[in-house]
Amino acid sequence: MNIRFELSILFLTAAVPAFTAAAQDSASVAYAGEAFLEQLQPRDSVLIADQLRYGFELEKVESGTGFMFPDYSQGFCEGVEVVSPWRLDTVRVVKGKKKAPELMDIRGSVVITSFDEGRYELPPVSVVRISPKGVPDTLYFSPKIMDVKTMPVDTAAFKVHDIKDQIRYPIEFREVVPYIGGALLLALIILAAVWLTRKYIRKKADDMASREPAHIRALRKIDKFRGDSFWAPEKQKAFYSGVTDALREYIAARFGVSAMEMTTKEIFDGLKGMDITPELFGEVRELFERADYVKFAKYVATQNENASVLPVAVKFVTMTYQEEIDAEAGKAGEAAGQAQPVRAPENRQQ
Repeated sequence: MNIRFELSILFLTAAVPAFTAAAQDSASVAYAGEAFLEQLQPRDSVLIADQLRYGFELEKVESGTGFMFPDYSQGFCEGVEVVSPWRLDTVRVVKGKKKAPELMDIRGSVVITSFDEGRYELPPVSVVRISPKGVPDTLYFSPKIMDVKTMPVDTAAFKVHDIKDQIRYPIEFREVVPYIGGALLLALIILAAVWLTRKYIRKKADDMASREPAHIRALRKIDKFRGDSFWAPEKQKAFYSGVTDALREYIAARFGVSAMEMTTKEIFDGLKGMDITPELFGEVRELFERADYVKFAKYVATQNENASVLPVAVKFVTMTYQEEIDAEAGKAGEAAGQAQPVRAPENRQQ
């Protein structure tokens, strides 16, 4: 048998005794079974340009065995081409017992293809095997038939069509869930950031307002109700509640009376004896009583009554605060007069 082999030798392991090229002409030829032919992408038939593996299988090969394969660089078979050169794979390894060499199941193959329809008889596979002791022999594997087909074309009903666009599959809910979850998480983060920012601004404004004098806060709140836009019957309740609430806060801060939790009678009972003129005391009390009628008895105040609300409230705040300033100034002057230094008498020489 005259078979040309590749110059390179593939070994199962590197530790293989050396041998000469005369091993290729070994007279020992053994039939080792049929070669195998399998598709890389299995299907019912072999179509043109399909790639297949063509090679052999051996079982229980000793570790250290070498192989020489046929050289297909000059051609393989008419109508059939070799796509990938020889490749040797180890399928299974069985460890030897009592220092015996390992045994392996191996597969050697090349990748072939054809671009023409037809029935091809592939060449037989002949492999030179070199034992670990350097003894060569030739293994013969019977060939296979490769039947290559092409897609049939109905010439009667054949019609040329344009290239189709890519198939657009419908979007499933599970594909959208991560995006929905991310959007909800981002929305929650934004809402939390807005809420914390507003809370910080409100707290800062409250802190600044709490450091202002009580009369400044009261006058600012009362000034919001300036004008006759709140004198309409449906707005009078909010008008009188806003003004009297501002006065309640001022009374609590200025006189120490818990006016926010008290009724009108309790507030003015607590203000009795305070440094408030009787005229001003009566005007403010009348304002609070009228506010109670508007809020709880559905009383509709007249234009003149509404016009007198803000002047009375502003007069009460400014006069009581001015009296406090005058009292503090008087106390400071008395303290300054009492703190005049006393000079020691001068010693004069007679």
